Amino acid sequence: MTQRKKEYPYCFGKLDNVFPLGKDGLRHTPESCMVCFCKTECLREAVKGPEGIQVHEERVKRAYSSGTISFFERWSRKKALNNQKQKEDKKKSS
Repeated sequence: MTQRKKEYPYCFGKLDNVFPLGKDGLRHTPESCMVCFCKTECLREAVKGPEGIQVHEERVKRAYSSGTISFFERWSRKKALNNQKQKEDKKKSS
């Protein structure tokens, strides 16, 4: 039994294509992605990658601004995200 490799569109997992920052400062999925067969997998892949750390940083910033998280929780999350960023940078340089 032969296993077929999935054919993904050119934009698969590219954060700026599949989850761009809108004029309102929030990220939105374009209408063209809504009908795609792999939209969920694609968005997960985009947010999982190194660029996804930026999305998580944006979420922390909004949560702190709205009062949903405390200063210490913000500090803790930002520190964890910074550690992830440093790990990604080490992987790239290796």
